[in-house]
Parts: sequence; C-alpha cells; structure tokens
Amino acid sequence: MGTALDIKVKRANKVYHAGEMLSGVVVVSGKDSVQHQGVSLTVEGTVNLQLSAKSVGVFEAFYNSVKPIQIINSTIEMVKPGKFPSGRTEIPFEFPLHVKGNRVLYETYHGVFVNIQPQKRKLTPSPVAFTVTPETLQNVKERALLPKFLIRGHLNSTNCVITQPLTGELVVESSEAAIKSIELQLVRVETCGCAEGYARDATEIQNIQIADGDVCRGLSVPIYMVFPRLFTCPTLETTNFKVEFEVNVVVLLHPEHLITENFPLKLCRV
Repeated sequence: MGTALDIKVKRANKVYHAGEMLSGVVVVSGKDSVQHQGVSLTVEGTVNLQLSAKSVGVFEAFYNSVKPIQIINSTIEMVKPGKFPSGRTEIPFEFPLHVKGNRVLYETYHGVFVNIQPQKRKLTPSPVAFTVTPETLQNVKERALLPKFLIRGHLNSTNCVITQPLTGELVVESSEAAIKSIELQLVRVETCGCAEGYARDATEIQNIQIADGDVCRGLSVPIYMVFPRLFTCPTLETTNFKVEFEVNVVVLLHPEHLITENFPLKLCRV
C-alpha cells in the first residue's frame, strides 16, 4: 500500500460564505515513511460555460471570448520539504475565503450548460393571480376547436426562498372537457454567451402531479412544490451567463388538449 492523502474540513455541511474561515486538516497516511518536497493547499473557484450541442457552430466567438471565470484562488504553504513518518500524520490548515477583485462568490452549482465551483438577499413577496380561458392562451393555431373552460388560481409569491416550497392554489371553475391531470413543471433556463450572441437552453428539472382525473368544479387544489436541492440555485445574472427558473401549470384535457400557463420565478437564499 502506498501513501494516501485526504482533505477533511471541520464544518460538517461544507457550506461557506465569502469572508468566512475555511479550516480543517490534511491527512497523510502510509505504511512506510516517505520523503516529500513540501505540501501546499490551493482553493480555487471557477465558473465554466459551454454551449449546448444545438448551438455549437452558431457562436464561434463564444469559445474565444468566454474563458472559465475565476472567482477565488488562494494557495498556502503547509509543510516545507522533509519526510513524513509511517502511520497517520495530520496537518491543520485555516485561511479566509476572499474573492478576487470585485467578483461574487456564487453558490456551487452544476447545471447542463453552466457549472459553478464554489448570498444573502432581502426577499419581497410577489403574489400573482391568474385566470386561464381559451381566449387568454397564446400560440394556439385553432382556438375555435378548444373546449370551453375557466381556471383560476394564484401563487403566493414568485419571489421564492429556495429552502421553502412554492405554494398557492388552483380552482377549475368550469370545463366542457373532462380533465385528465394537473401538473407543476419546474424549468431551469441557462443562458450563456458573449457580445456576438447568446445561447438559451431550458431543461425540465421536476414535474409533480397535483391532481389526477376529472377534479370537482369549484374545488381548491393546493399548489405545493419543494425546490430540488441538487438542481436549483439562487437566480443568477451576470455579463456572460444567467441561471433562471420558471414554473409551468399544466392542465391536460380529454381527448388530447394541453394547456400551459408559465410563471418566471426568482429564487434566492435568505
């Protein structure tokens, strides 16, 4: 067995904010003693952008102008050249997380086209009410063929705390056609590019059913969606990339009618 090296941080949840102290130990384990040329520790945070397959070739300038964005970079010397004894050696470390220049330390995030390797905001509630009828729908080719319906509802806020659920209610006041299902679809929209152009890609990251079958008319249907921790982050908007979120209220009518109402969301952490 050779020499093994491991890094352990003291904070169990591994969540840090800019300016906080990052501390822990570097653990060196080996059956035999080993010579070394010194030990240093580097912490680096970057934002990596890439175009989706359908956009490759459209914005060739993107690859030349948008390099990985470095937001934090620190190196400390821990041990000078020497020898580690056999067994287990722990080397403690501690240093502050300082961003480079006027950069912002964004939350760690892994999307399809935006990756951030390692902010608190004040939230203002923004309730929104909606009414859906055949006349309010957009992008309809043959509106006269749609069955008559009236759907009302509200979202308690489209400015959302990422650790709290999206809530509201929906009421089917009337519908000529029977209802198959009512669903909530959470969509992540990633935009990246440069002055020559931007590429925008939307990805469904969660779909939950809030009603099954032909719901009773006039009955309040609760809207309740928990934001998935691994697929969401606070809404971001910078010069070269944006990460945004939307929710679609989707109503399926017999025989094959699909009704969608879209609401942009702003997620933040408070």
